[in-house]
Amino acid sequence: MAIQSLKMAFKSILSNKLRSFLTMLGIIIGVIALVVLVSLVSSASTSITDQVSSLGSDLLSVSILDDKAHPLGLDELEVFTQHEEIAAVAPVSQFSVTARYRQNEETATVYGTTASYLDIQSLSLLYGRFIKSADVNNGSYVVVISYEGAEALFERTDVVGCTITLDGRSFEIVGVLDKNGSALTAMMSNSSVYIPFTTAARFSAGSSHVTSFYASATSAQSMEGAEQALNELLMERFRQDENAFRVFNQSVIMDAMNSVMSTLSLLLGGIAAISLLVGGIGIMNIMLVSVTERTKEIGIRKAVGASRRSIMTQFLIEALALSLMGCAIGVLLSWGLLGVVSLIAGELLTLQISASVVAVAVLFSVGIGVLFGLYPADKAAKKNPIEALRYAG
Repeated sequence: MAIQSLKMAFKSILSNKLRSFLTMLGIIIGVIALVVLVSLVSSASTSITDQVSSLGSDLLSVSILDDKAHPLGLDELEVFTQHEEIAAVAPVSQFSVTARYRQNEETATVYGTTASYLDIQSLSLLYGRFIKSADVNNGSYVVVISYEGAEALFERTDVVGCTITLDGRSFEIVGVLDKNGSALTAMMSNSSVYIPFTTAARFSAGSSHVTSFYASATSAQSMEGAEQALNELLMERFRQDENAFRVFNQSVIMDAMNSVMSTLSLLLGGIAAISLLVGGIGIMNIMLVSVTERTKEIGIRKAVGASRRSIMTQFLIEALALSLMGCAIGVLLSWGLLGVVSLIAGELLTLQISASVVAVAVLFSVGIGVLFGLYPADKAAKKNPIEALRYAG
């Protein structure tokens, strides 16, 4: 009987193709809105999370806010690495300079740091080497240049051994960083150069004090312990003056980002669900019209022995078929739309339909079909067979 009801439902749908399509349009738009919006948020969340992770999920950033009374020296940083939960520490001084090679000129960001910076920031080298401890101790005029900086100044990347000037001072290039695949970190490291911390101090009136540094935990699981240990060490170093420094945990960004994206996903999913509800109202409306049009058919079926349950099942299956067909078309169109957006976005954003989102769309469509098809089906089942046979519409 279910198969027969399904055949009759499809026959009724196909006999009024345009009307059926217009009825399904609300469901199609609702499914597209649900799948595309949630997939966009999910993909954006994954992309941003990966990019923030590439900055270091086990990273602690420390800013020295008041060092006039007790300035922090470079040699004192080694004390922090003696703690079992702190893997490495690297100072950083940052400022902008004009980098020049022959006639090419570029504004570059200088990072004065030490050898540990490479591992702490998860950077990788394309050519040459990074800054060594000997470079820092000797205050050498050597520089490691970013991939983007090398292309901007030299229009090529194999530039180890070449000399550039930073604000008129000559530096020998000893390394070139590899191109960063992350859009966020690539943007941050565009045209950047890395020089020994002691050499960078000469750019700032000879001040060799550490005003900010990065520290990495031994693992992502020991972040809280490393942060607590670093706070204790700095409190001791600055004589219990908690206003002299600030420790920032990089994982806080990850947690905040995940929270924002989850909220946004629920919000957009709710908005899309409203579209599906509107589509459901369309289904109920057309099913009520169908019940009225087929009143005589209902009367004949009841006259030959059709039960109330079979009449109700037939119209409920028809409403469900309309909803699921609209869902299927909506999922296919969503897949095509996300494919087009992925082609346009390129490497910046990889979009794909999540199986869980499709499952939610299907379940929601089933619910809409049953919920909004129940009243018309019940109305059809309750019709008096004699009055239905007399109906002249």
